[in-house]
Amino acid sequence: MRSVSETDTAAPVGTVDPGLPPAPGAEHYPALALANSAIALPGAQFLDVLDTPSGSNQWLVDHDLAPADVGMQEMCAARLRSLREQVRALLAAQVDGRPAPADALTAVNDALTRVPTAAPLGWDSVRGMHRTAPHPIDQIVDQALGILAADAADLLTGPDAERLTACPSPPCNRYLLRAGRRHWCSVRCGDRARAARAYARRAQTADG
Repeated sequence: MRSVSETDTAAPVGTVDPGLPPAPGAEHYPALALANSAIALPGAQFLDVLDTPSGSNQWLVDHDLAPADVGMQEMCAARLRSLREQVRALLAAQVDGRPAPADALTAVNDALTRVPTAAPLGWDSVRGMHRTAPHPIDQIVDQALGILAADAADLLTGPDAERLTACPSPPCNRYLLRAGRRHWCSVRCGDRARAARAYARRAQTADG
């Protein structure tokens, strides 16, 4: 299964809506929606809805993880994209039956524990002893990343983990939760896979 980084050479399509509905399960697991926020499309195109600070800001707003006026900066957007890569690595390991990558586990655990429960104690020569509060934007992003990391952990350790799969219709790179016999993330991918199989059968018949 390709990672997001392996699609970087594809032609970007900006923030154009590809017309794909959320993959099955993404409506219940925001971590799954995060993993699917970079989409490989036919024609060697690639859509990353977190590619810009404004796109990342809107994604957090759409998933009730930040207020609309959070004012996301590139550094925070990069942290969100980085967590996405690590979550995808864990999902891929789960789907493929491989050991979880140590770097991905560390990153998710870091996001889980970064959210402070109280303002830490600090000291400087001007204020002396004081309580330090994080920057409001950092605080919002830390909280959002912590929620997403916890959601990923719940998905990977809960009863839905066995339903987790990768869409088998190239070039799609989305993950989903299987429902019955459905293994595709969308009707479009299912139609494309069936068309590819029919073409392969016709080609085989013609060769024979």
